[in-house]
Amino acid sequence: MASYAFPKSHRLLTSGDFQAVFADAPVRASHKHFLILARPNGESHSRLGLVIAKKHIRLATRRNRLKRLIRETFRHQQPTLGGIDVIVLARKGMDELDNRQLHDQLDGQWRRIARKAQKSTDTTPTG
Repeated sequence: MASYAFPKSHRLLTSGDFQAVFADAPVRASHKHFLILARPNGESHSRLGLVIAKKHIRLATRRNRLKRLIRETFRHQQPTLGGIDVIVLARKGMDELDNRQLHDQLDGQWRRIARKAQKSTDTTPTG
């Protein structure tokens, strides 16, 4: 049975972790309300980083709601994602989606990221 925990080891914590994804993100999924960047991390599990700017989402309660929903959908999709580092960047208007819409949109994007990441690792030459 898959574990849906979200321990510290499954988070991008340092600026170096974030910079590595920003500098080299071969897998991208764009949406009107958010952008997802991903790259292989060489580990057996995926890690998540969030960039929810106050500039785009003014109210702290709305930023926190978005973070909770993004983490929840990520935890449920983790087994299918494999070993990738992922950053989710919020865009203006993301907080206007209700929970169901946001959940549906994110689930679709996680599946898209998983497919792209799998293709990316399949086409990478070995040794």
